[in-house]
Amino acid sequence: MEKFLTLTWFRRLVQLFFFVIMVYGSLFMTTFYSEDKFTQALPALSCAYDKQSGDYCSLIPLQHQMDHVVSGAFTGSVNLMQALLPTLITLGTFVILMVILNKAFCGWVCPLGFFQEMIHSIGDKLGFKRFHTLSTSTLKKVRPIKWLMLAFLVFIFPLLTGLGFLGHEMGDPFCRVCPSRILTTLAVGDTSQLYIDNSTTGYMIFSIIADLLFGLMIAMALTIKQPFCRICPMLALQAVFKKVGLLRLVKNGSSSCDNCGMCAKVCPTDIIEIQAVAEKPTNITYADCTLCGMCVEFCPDDNVLQLQYAGLPLFKSSKEYFKKRNKDQRSWERTTWSDVAPK
Repeated sequence: MEKFLTLTWFRRLVQLFFFVIMVYGSLFMTTFYSEDKFTQALPALSCAYDKQSGDYCSLIPLQHQMDHVVSGAFTGSVNLMQALLPTLITLGTFVILMVILNKAFCGWVCPLGFFQEMIHSIGDKLGFKRFHTLSTSTLKKVRPIKWLMLAFLVFIFPLLTGLGFLGHEMGDPFCRVCPSRILTTLAVGDTSQLYIDNSTTGYMIFSIIADLLFGLMIAMALTIKQPFCRICPMLALQAVFKKVGLLRLVKNGSSSCDNCGMCAKVCPTDIIEIQAVAEKPTNITYADCTLCGMCVEFCPDDNVLQLQYAGLPLFKSSKEYFKKRNKDQRSWERTTWSDVAPK
């Protein structure tokens, strides 16, 4: 029973709870506005194409605002304040939520992140060879992708569509390829998003890319942790505002840390910089960090790593916790479904 009393298992329960709310939320709402969403600026990939969802992410209104509203400021059809106000409201709500939980929306709330972690666990139990970390050269190539996707798919292409330079299909390009659009709709029994749209060449290309990306994400998640999270524009948008969050990952001094590298080894997004020695308490909530807390769990030294909220420690690394957690992890990794299946 003690093996379930860990931060990871608690986080799994939180993820499961939010998965149910994000995907099936409308089933639990009984107010007059139950068919509407709680907010349109969630810092996690909850898709509006899921008709039963309880929320949806900020990337959806941002794309539509670039296409239909902000572009009007350039054409002169609306004044500057009318053009910017909806976007400022969306970003303002986003920032407020980031203050509350910071980048933990990715590691604790996002339904697509939870799905990838479950697929990776299935890969573990099936005995697939796992890639614990990506090479430094691969990381250098992968990390800029999320910033390019944020810039072009969320802002630039939709804006150019509104200005008439691109076709209508480029008005919400990220939504057209986002794996969460397929995942969350399939989860409620809706197969309408898993298709090839041949209405135009542009829509057909987008639908093919979406299907391939969804399948590739599942295949890669069996052996690599969080494959889509590494290129997700939501993670990039969160990184812009990560310094305002009250929840942070903090590394305390260099006297106890012996640079063993365990924190970097268990990090699901391969943040190798986390193992660097800190001379004083330092906020190390890096751009790719999802505040999952795995590094804190697997730090073998007392109080070197902490999850802090408004400066107060919520969870600290400790030698005793590490010994138990590491033992449980090794037991988990050694056991496959073939070991427990009936003979």
